Amino acid sequence: MIKSKLAQSAIEFLILTAFLLFSFTVFFVAVQWNMSDTIREREELVVKSVAVTVQEEINFASQSMDGYYRDFTIPEKINGRKYEINITGGETVYLRTVDGRYALALPVQNVTGDLVKEPLINTIRKEDGVVYLN
Repeated sequence: MIKSKLAQSAIEFLILTAFLLFSFTVFFVAVQWNMSDTIREREELVVKSVAVTVQEEINFASQSMDGYYRDFTIPEKINGRKYEINITGGETVYLRTVDGRYALALPVQNVTGDLVKEPLINTIRKEDGVVYLN
C-alpha cells in the first residue's frame, strides 16, 4: 500500500513537472515570437523612412522654384543591412535590401538622374522646371 502511494506521488510529480515545463516553453516561444514581430516592424519603419526621405526631397524640389539646390544624405546601411535604392522610370523611388527581406516602391514627381550611396551626399536641384538628381 505504501509503495503504491509513493508510485502514485512520483507519477503525479512527473506529470506536474512536465506540465510546468511545457507551460514555460509555450510562454517563452510566445514572447520570442512577439519580439521578432516587433523587430521586423521596426526594421520596416527604418526602410520606409529612408525611402520617404528621398520621396519628400524630390517632391519638395519639384514644387520649388527654379534655382532650388540642396544636398542630402542617405545612410550607407539600414540596420546593418546593405540595400539598393534607385529611381525607376524617373517616377518611382525603389528601395530593396540586398538580402531581399524588404522592398518598397514610392511614387515621385518626374526626376532626371539617380541616387548614389557613395559618397553618401546626394545633390538635388531644379533648373528650367526640371528636377535633377546628382
